[in-house]
Parts: sequence; structure tokens; C-alpha cells
Amino acid sequence: MARVTTFVTVTVIATESLSKRFPRVTALDRLSVDVGPGVTGLVGANGAGKSTLIKILLGLSPATEGQARVLGLDVATEGAAIRERVGYMPEHDCLPPDVSATEFVVHMARMSGLPPAAARERTADTLRHVGLYEERYRPIGGYSTGMKQRVKLAQALVHDPQLVFLDEPTNGLDPVGRDDMLALIRRIHTDFGISVLVTSHLLGELERTCDHVVVIDGGKLLRSSSTTDFTQITTTLAVEVTDSDEHPDGTRAVREALTARGIAVEHGGGLPGAGHVLLLTARGEETYDVVRDVVTDLGLGLVRMEQRRHHISEVFQETGDQRKEAVGHDS
Repeated sequence: MARVTTFVTVTVIATESLSKRFPRVTALDRLSVDVGPGVTGLVGANGAGKSTLIKILLGLSPATEGQARVLGLDVATEGAAIRERVGYMPEHDCLPPDVSATEFVVHMARMSGLPPAAARERTADTLRHVGLYEERYRPIGGYSTGMKQRVKLAQALVHDPQLVFLDEPTNGLDPVGRDDMLALIRRIHTDFGISVLVTSHLLGELERTCDHVVVIDGGKLLRSSSTTDFTQITTTLAVEVTDSDEHPDGTRAVREALTARGIAVEHGGGLPGAGHVLLLTARGEETYDVVRDVVTDLGLGLVRMEQRRHHISEVFQETGDQRKEAVGHDS
């Protein structure tokens, strides 16, 4: 994969009032969203409609109503043309155990229309890119979960697509394997100019990897915006302190002192080190001065004092709270 593909367009994926209904469930409910170039995360809980959306975008499943276009092509009438230009990494295990990675990826390259020599060359290049070059002749059945995920990624890339759909690519991977896969996904765009739509229910992964995030729940669009907008700095101040002999629970001592000065404080529920983190609303520079003075007067050490950033998970929390309020009003 030595060549960088350049793909310039305003919209890579566009849906308008897209719905998919099954006899007992609505998988997509009038979904309207535009996705531009880059790495886009499609996030939602299991059953939110992510895999259904990908199948419709590939032209493999008809929508009940609404429209969608991929790379400017109509999913209802130009599915074959879309699949020529798009790579797809499915969520489920779909690899034959008794063939090597090279044999399988060459076969998929030939299925995509590459001639034999080009298919073999592209396969070697792609397997090198995903880190399987040394293991390329081993039967897939002997691969680890992480290696199998890399084979699925390789077959999605081998025909040099303009766009790839990656459905839960970190499923089953340990933390190191997830980090490696996320780095590969980022390189797909930065090194080769291929746009990526990656689905996940692990919100932190998308914060680290994606330029843009689309959040869906129950087939409905909750939010679509840049990752920067999701994680923008808030007015909430995160404070972490050390303990001391005089104050074995430094966090509690600081909370009580700040409360006495009229500053409302709470524990930092979802933050790393939450047991020792306090959250308070910054009311200008004076708040920083008060925290500094309190920590100094108590003889404690200040580990950190920083403005907190939003997390994507808060979108779901806020939505859940709003739904509970709506149900309460209705009842």
C-alpha cells in the first residue's frame, strides 16, 4: 500500500429519512445524516441499528423508506458500483480456517476484479501494512483473535477502496490489541487517503480515533458533530490532591473546606482516579486561587487542577435523563 489515494468530496455518505422496519422492531427510524471524508465513528449500543445501516449503505439490504447515497451512488440502484469502491470488514467471524491469509486475501482481491498478478502484489502489500506479512502463509484457523481481525481488515483494503466500513473492528481484542487496531484504522486515512466509517459501542475508542462522530440510539440520530465539539472544554474544574498524616483523606478535607467557602463540590464519577478527584464549577480565576489556598492551608499536595473535557458517553447520559423526564411528565 505504497500509493496514497486522494479522494476529495464534500459528502461521502448521505442519508435522508432512512428507515428500516422489521416485523417486530424498527432498526432505523427516519435517519438523516451526512458524513464527510476522514475517520467517522458510528456509535451506539448493541441493537442501535449500526450494522443494519452498513448493510443498507452497501446495497445488501433494502431500506423500508428514505434514501441514501455512498460516494454519490444511490444505494437502491447502484449497489454493485458501491461495493466496487467500498471495503467492508464485518463484525462476525467469517474466515475459512483451512486456508492461509495470503490465499484468502488473494481470493477476495480477485473477487473485486483484480487480475491474478495484481491481486498477489496487492495482497502482499496489504498484509504487510496490517502486520501479518511474516504469518501470511499460516492457516487462519491457527491465528489469534487479533490476527483474524487483521485478516478481515486486509481483505477490506486489498482492492484499494475509496471508503471502508469497519463493523466493531476491536471486538474480542485485549487492550494492546485494541490500541494496535485503532492505530491501523487511523493510518488508513492519514497514510492512504481512504475514508473510514467505523462502528463501536466503546465510546473512548472513537474519541481517540475519529474526526467526526455520529451517535444513534434505537435507530434515531442523537447527534452528529466533530469529535472536538463532543470533547470541548467545560467550565468544570477537576481537582486531585494527595493525602497527609494530618489529613489521611485529603480529598474529603478539601471538599469540606471548599464547601465552607460556598463552592459546591462533587466526586469525579467517570474520571480516571475518580476516588480522589473532585469536580467543581470554575467561576473565573478566583476559583483557581481559592483551590490553591485551600490545598496550601491544609498542607496537601496538588496533583492536578485542570478544566475537564466532555466525554461522548455524556450524550447518552443526557439523552437518558431527558427521556426519564419526558416519561415523568407524561405520567
